[in-house]
Amino acid sequence: MKIRVLGCSGGIGGSLRTTSFLVDDDVLIDAGTGVGDLSLEQLAKIDHIFVSHSHLDHVTSIPFLVDTVCWMRRSPIKVYAIQETLDILRAHLFNWKLWPDFTQIPDANQPFMAYREIRVGEGVALRGRVFTAIPANHTVPAVGYVLDNGRNALIFSGDTSTNDALWKTVNATPNLKYLIIETAFSNKERGIAVASKHLCPQLLAEELEKMRVKPEVFITHLKPGEGALTMKEVSEAAGRWRPRMLENNQEFSL
Repeated sequence: MKIRVLGCSGGIGGSLRTTSFLVDDDVLIDAGTGVGDLSLEQLAKIDHIFVSHSHLDHVTSIPFLVDTVCWMRRSPIKVYAIQETLDILRAHLFNWKLWPDFTQIPDANQPFMAYREIRVGEGVALRGRVFTAIPANHTVPAVGYVLDNGRNALIFSGDTSTNDALWKTVNATPNLKYLIIETAFSNKERGIAVASKHLCPQLLAEELEKMRVKPEVFITHLKPGEGALTMKEVSEAAGRWRPRMLENNQEFSL
């Protein structure tokens, strides 16, 4: 299993892209602005999208993706999310007002897009790969994901604040090779981080103290213009875990 980072920023500008990961050539974890860098042929190969939560920086490319490649496909693109997230997408995105409802186009029996409800802790097996939603603690209902191929695993925290449930999963994953965890704000904006249910370096260090396994740790969702400062503070507060900044187009092999 190969994972390519299409976007990992908390905003846009220049080369920055918001959150999305391409798994092999057929699965997306979130669908932020980085999806738009794929070629038309690459876009047409995407069969599955696992959504962490409903915020725009994680779902903004789904409408454009479906609209762009629907005529090239023989089966619907499947969008996986917890029920609360699917309800938000139905009501506020694919609602015929902001964007057409592609679960009804060309008709409900043969749609271009289909929703698939998932539940926390239940894995979805796709060609030898298992995708499992795990708890996140955010301002809207949200999850992270475990990606596991039986040999190695990667955990993506999703957007989250302090989250004991995450560490229960992390510590129960002995084959964990990589942990991708968010740290959206610098320490001077700790108040904003707490209010918006994100992490800052001080909170990240407190969270990592709960970890009992030793994966490689990568930091995602840095805000534009504050990446260098935030990573400096991450190194100072949590340096013993050797966290590194996640980068666009970075690749992982499991």
